[in-house]
Amino acid sequence: MTRPLQRPIRPQFSSGPCAKRPGWTPALLDNQNIKTATHGRSHRSKAGKDKLVAVIEQSKRILGIPADYRLGIVPASDTGAVEMALWSLLGPNPITVLAFESFSEEWAGDIINELHLPTKLRRADYGALPDLAAIDPADDIVFAWNGTTSGVRMPHADWIADNRTGLTICDATSAVFAMDLPWHKLDVVTWSWQKVLGGEGGHGMLALSPRAVARLQSHKPAWPLPKIFRLTKGGKLIEGIFKGETINTPSMLCVDDQLDALAWAEDIGGLPGLIARSEANAKAIADWVAKSDWAGFLAQHAATRSCTSVCLKITDSWFTAHDKDGQQAIAKDVVGLLEKEGVALDIGAYRDAPPGLRIWCGATVDRSDVEALLPWLDWAYATVKQNATPLAKEA
Repeated sequence: MTRPLQRPIRPQFSSGPCAKRPGWTPALLDNQNIKTATHGRSHRSKAGKDKLVAVIEQSKRILGIPADYRLGIVPASDTGAVEMALWSLLGPNPITVLAFESFSEEWAGDIINELHLPTKLRRADYGALPDLAAIDPADDIVFAWNGTTSGVRMPHADWIADNRTGLTICDATSAVFAMDLPWHKLDVVTWSWQKVLGGEGGHGMLALSPRAVARLQSHKPAWPLPKIFRLTKGGKLIEGIFKGETINTPSMLCVDDQLDALAWAEDIGGLPGLIARSEANAKAIADWVAKSDWAGFLAQHAATRSCTSVCLKITDSWFTAHDKDGQQAIAKDVVGLLEKEGVALDIGAYRDAPPGLRIWCGATVDRSDVEALLPWLDWAYATVKQNATPLAKEA
């Protein structure tokens, strides 16, 4: 194939940390009034705390989080937020875990192997969702809304009972700000700054429904909790966490960056604008896949295809004739060639996922860049196949 002429202006298609918003430059964080800048200042100062509160309030407003939900900034990104919820809330009720990609498998492992809690585990292979039928409404349910490593998302929340007595604990890190979440069905929701809004790593967000708060105040875990997991003191919620008083020191530079991303989100129309950008990016790939003779979606059903972490498998018979090691080598060569050309960075499938490609299509990515990338995918695969050794070509 002839090498394409047009290149993506921004080749960042990583699934985390993700591309910064269009027009972002590091200089934006320096162009602040010295009286309002919080670089080098305490997060406990009025100026620092005001900015942390602003992140919380703007996030709630854009996402449409119910007024009676608490939202706080917590340590260690989405992983920290999920672990905080698991270690603080689980124990009183039976547990069902839905595992269909790498991170939900990790949450299951922590619950079973570290907390040693009896768990009903519903698994599915990459590309599919577990059986969602007849989950006991008394169970605490732990699941991801969008499988970042599988490209599979929940199509709806009809399977969650409105009269449930258990809690729903939802890892939504690659869904928040790109998908319309049914908050009334979700008791705990976690995410991080470095996904859909392209923020920096290390900071997590934890949203709690009134039912989750009630559990925290009535349940004392049977295991010790480290400081960064503690949400209560003396049986009462530590309200300061949800008013900008973070458990440990946040990066105020990252806080300013997140505020910039939130302001951009509001400028493009808030949540509807963010969703529209992500869906448009994903549709560009769907239109290309429909005509491709070598690539397909890892997600088995259109209704469950992610609009953010779009995962592709290679369907060409030459590729599938290789064993897994051979397939991984081919996919790695395709990814490496694209990176060498400077047209796509970090788009290899997650290490535990089937060999293939993973293209981030969140709201900070421009559709024009996705469209410019697609001919390069064809070129890179054709080039790797053409240059394969004779023995590999016969496989």
